[in-house]
Amino acid sequence: MIHQNKNIVLLKYIPALISGLALTLSFPKANLSYLVFFAMVPWFMSMGSMTSKESFYSGFIAGLFHFLTLIYWIVPTLNVYGGLHPVLAVSTLILLCLYLSLYPAIFAFLLKQMDANYWVAPIAAACVWTGLEYIRTYAFTGFSWGALGYSQYENLLLIQIADFSGVYGVSFLIVLINYLLATLGLSLKKGLHKKHVFSIMYTIILFAGAVFYGDQKINTLNSQIEKVKKPILTIVQGNIRQDLKWSDQFKTRTLEKYIHLSQEEFKNAGYLEKPDLVIWPETALPFYYGYDKNLSNRVDQFVRASKTNFLIGSPAFKIDEHKTKFYNRAYMFNRFSIITGTYDKTHLVPFGEYVPFGKYLTFLGKLTAQAGDFSTGDKTFNPLEFNDHNLKVTSNLKVTSNLKVTSNLKVTSNLKVTSNLKVTTKTGVLICFEILFPSIASRFVKNGADILTTITNDAWFGHTSAAAQHFSIAVFRAVETRRTIARAANTGISGFIDPKGKILETTALFTDRAVTRQVPVLNQICFYTKYGDVFAICSIVAICMVFMVKGFRKKFWKKV
Repeated sequence: MIHQNKNIVLLKYIPALISGLALTLSFPKANLSYLVFFAMVPWFMSMGSMTSKESFYSGFIAGLFHFLTLIYWIVPTLNVYGGLHPVLAVSTLILLCLYLSLYPAIFAFLLKQMDANYWVAPIAAACVWTGLEYIRTYAFTGFSWGALGYSQYENLLLIQIADFSGVYGVSFLIVLINYLLATLGLSLKKGLHKKHVFSIMYTIILFAGAVFYGDQKINTLNSQIEKVKKPILTIVQGNIRQDLKWSDQFKTRTLEKYIHLSQEEFKNAGYLEKPDLVIWPETALPFYYGYDKNLSNRVDQFVRASKTNFLIGSPAFKIDEHKTKFYNRAYMFNRFSIITGTYDKTHLVPFGEYVPFGKYLTFLGKLTAQAGDFSTGDKTFNPLEFNDHNLKVTSNLKVTSNLKVTSNLKVTSNLKVTSNLKVTTKTGVLICFEILFPSIASRFVKNGADILTTITNDAWFGHTSAAAQHFSIAVFRAVETRRTIARAANTGISGFIDPKGKILETTALFTDRAVTRQVPVLNQICFYTKYGDVFAICSIVAICMVFMVKGFRKKFWKKV
């Protein structure tokens, strides 16, 4: 009898397992993005007969199964490339997933505590989920990987709302639809309640409104893109194996490979002019530029011979008060190989570029092969400027004069004036992990960035789904800021994303490739860039108010 009861208890949580798997299938590589709109329905329906405690467990189970199957790639990353023992690699994955699973668990618990009415339940659920996703983005250094909205990176119509809500607005709609479907599913036995009609109406209105907004916005942006300047950018994917990347014997060959790929692209790109900017990935230079004189001079010679601007990733260091600080840096070179600006990565990867509580967790080491922990750069987020082209401006001046002799003669002449204006473009640089944080992209744009560049080394991920997931996140930074994004990755995926979030071109994983393309430059500052996460914060405030009202009512009725 006891054994039978245990089986019944376990069966309660099977819908949570199904939802967890369905959520994972909504993301790359499976890319079954439509699943996300009803993936959580089994889990939500199973919560109907659960207590608050059981709901918490169900949320934890759904989250654990989802994150274990979504970010499984952490194990090979830590084991194969980080050199950690398999047991430690698996333990790290489990610990991270246990933490991430607390968010859906808290979500389920809060919903039970709210016990919202039929008409408000779906929107309350969406607000709770959105607020928790926002907290997860920034809490404990932040890890927003797997936010529901990212599953829709190819759904151009729907994701346009991100320019005022961020990715959280898309997550909001996903949970709204899931919860409504679950509510309707539970009501089929009892019959549709009148109050459900209101929930159905506002869900349809919100979703249809988002799609309509997306359609209008895309048409407007297409019109704007036709008229704006379009600098020519080249991204170079060196495809350097991670186990050879930091080898002393391979440094020269690595540099020569990037030079060769760039030279070949100059010949084959099909443009009369050379690109305005050539972008090499994160730590493309496997040495300290300026310190290793021979290899640094080789870089300078090639940049001068190319007669264009280069953005190149390289490790860097600075000795400050007898202490050496290491940085993950991007250098901007002009056509004379003069460094016109640098950016040091500010949001570092825990256990990858620094070890939290390093004095106590030294056994974990670092994934990077460079000596010492990396330091954070200056958090001013100033974009790097490059001259993209000379703009020839021609204007007609109409000159009219009166000559008085014995009569008035009116003389009119047109003077044609031609001048060359040097046009500059500014790019904000997000290095690897930083693309996960909307606030960094927004800071760059508010400081004048015309385009965004993300450079990364995704060789750590091997052939897992992580590279595709990482790329999909960049789509939302393009929509949120209305900026073109150029992505240069060591082993891929490299590519271009326009301000609508449309993926213009991508490279295959683990291929030697360079891609050149004209990209549009928009200078509008959209709501999300200007005001940030107002939508997500309002969701948190709304939930807090619901609990305050509920608490007030309980006290009031007790007195009565």
